[in-house]
Amino acid sequence: MSTHEPKNPDYAIDITRGFEAQAFMETLGATLEHVEPGLVEVHAPHDAALTQQIGALHAGATTALVDTACGFAALTLAPSGYDVLSVEFKVDLLRPALGARYIARGEVLKAGRTLCRTRGSLFAVDASGEERVVAVMSATMILVNRSA
Repeated sequence: MSTHEPKNPDYAIDITRGFEAQAFMETLGATLEHVEPGLVEVHAPHDAALTQQIGALHAGATTALVDTACGFAALTLAPSGYDVLSVEFKVDLLRPALGARYIARGEVLKAGRTLCRTRGSLFAVDASGEERVVAVMSATMILVNRSA
């Protein structure tokens, strides 16, 4: 259960619209699976076209999935009429991302007036449903007024 209070009563609608507008997430086969204030989950199937030389999900795809989850987690707490952009992030790749599918979870640590500090994880999920963390992210997002 979330302890964050959204500033935008329509945050879930805005998150869904924003996610659907990201063509790159479509390229990755990603879907928005869970949204609550301060927490977002994005899922993606394994796709051999997105792997590197040993068959693991490429670090670029790994990073994109977790960055997206973190960014939309931040957006759940933004006022109406705002978007978020990544200002900086650090990714630790803990092990090869080898799974049948992947789950990226992003959560807000601290939401400020302009910057939002988040953390995220990418889990590889095997055929039996067991999750194994493969990457972690620490990220800062900035709120951007859409009308500015």
